Amino acid sequence: MEKRGLGAWLTNLFLVSMLNLPKILPYSWRIPLIGWLTSRIIAPLSGHQARARKNLTLACPGLGPDEVAKISRAASNNAGRMFGEMYSRKDFFKQIKDVRLQGPGVTALENARLEQRPIIAVSGHFGNYDVVRAIFSRAGHKVGGLYRPMSNVYFNAHYAQNLEAIASPSFKQGRRGLAQMIRHLRGGNMIALLTDQRDRDGARLTFFGQPTLTPLSAAELALKYNAILIPVYGIRRENGLDFDVVVEDPIPHSDAKTMMQAVNDSLEARVRANMGQWLWVHRRWLGGAP
Repeated sequence: MEKRGLGAWLTNLFLVSMLNLPKILPYSWRIPLIGWLTSRIIAPLSGHQARARKNLTLACPGLGPDEVAKISRAASNNAGRMFGEMYSRKDFFKQIKDVRLQGPGVTALENARLEQRPIIAVSGHFGNYDVVRAIFSRAGHKVGGLYRPMSNVYFNAHYAQNLEAIASPSFKQGRRGLAQMIRHLRGGNMIALLTDQRDRDGARLTFFGQPTLTPLSAAELALKYNAILIPVYGIRRENGLDFDVVVEDPIPHSDAKTMMQAVNDSLEARVRANMGQWLWVHRRWLGGAP
């Protein structure tokens, strides 16, 4: 539901100020500051950390309360840093200028590009997924992305502009955007999709051993257009500013449910290795946070 009016405008003003005022600081101070503000002020006040704690308790029942709190704060910090990086494009591009694609799927990815075979890169709200799009674009891929508009219409206006500036084209979620994305894919190009949000029309698969309604569209498109379906991740390094962009082996073509369960399993393995880099606030599980 779109949010307009004075309240939405004031929220937009606060968020834009938080993202832009720190630009007076050097990049190496600015991004950690935005992460800290998000994890210590915004996320607790918005209820996001409470939701993240509930999801963590469901997905990882063996974690103690201190560890749950630590991971939820780290996840909020990572989300804040990602927005700070999006709104610091010039410095962000300088920071990632030496990043190169790595991992077992790089050769398959490059072969598909040279053959003009459609590519569907799948990832999640993990690390910084925008760095993936930026590095793919720099490597010569024409990468399109489908995005879900922010509910705050004032914030969404510049959010969409920033997405487009990192890598283009970007397609707004909806019938028209989907048609544009499919045309782009059929032209032998790449699309990048985030598959880790609950889809009420999705298939009942598992993630962290819990039932979740997973969208099948990425696998269905791969099968229909003979595209390679390949998991990719922009993993934040320990210093909080640098990244590794890892390309995994393509998911073998079989049926949509089997393929998307493999995508879920791939993301789960990455999250388990970097628990504080996934956006735990999502309503991901059937029994998760409301």
